[in-house]
Amino acid sequence: MHLGAQLLVAALLILLVTLMHGFGVVLLTRLLRLEDAHLRAHRLDFRAFGILTSMALSLFMLHALEIGLFACFYLSTGAIDTLEQALYFSASSYPTLGHPDIPFPDQWRLLGAIEGLAGFLLIGWSTAVFVTDMNKLLRK
Repeated sequence: MHLGAQLLVAALLILLVTLMHGFGVVLLTRLLRLEDAHLRAHRLDFRAFGILTSMALSLFMLHALEIGLFACFYLSTGAIDTLEQALYFSASSYPTLGHPDIPFPDQWRLLGAIEGLAGFLLIGWSTAVFVTDMNKLLRK
């Protein structure tokens, strides 16, 4: 695979997961009613605990979907043979630049590295959103 093709595929996947993440965060904010006025109306009580727990689990699921998207790409291109291996590789690469013991073709290794950068940034985005909303609940 040419370097240009790897970068193009990486750019498309990055665009897709970034749009997915942005849409997911906005949807989560709306569904859990995480606007300033609503959050400040609650002290740290069981309802606030429920909101924070729901938000954390939803963000976790959003990241799991993004990992799954990369894993599906690896499967569809034949870079990795099984779904379990593709998920393992992607879950290892997404939060950091993991180096799992799965053979990965050289023609896609740049994409694996770029997945690590994307995951790092998206996890940071989720952390910022979560901490900001948690701070609103704690600082009424």
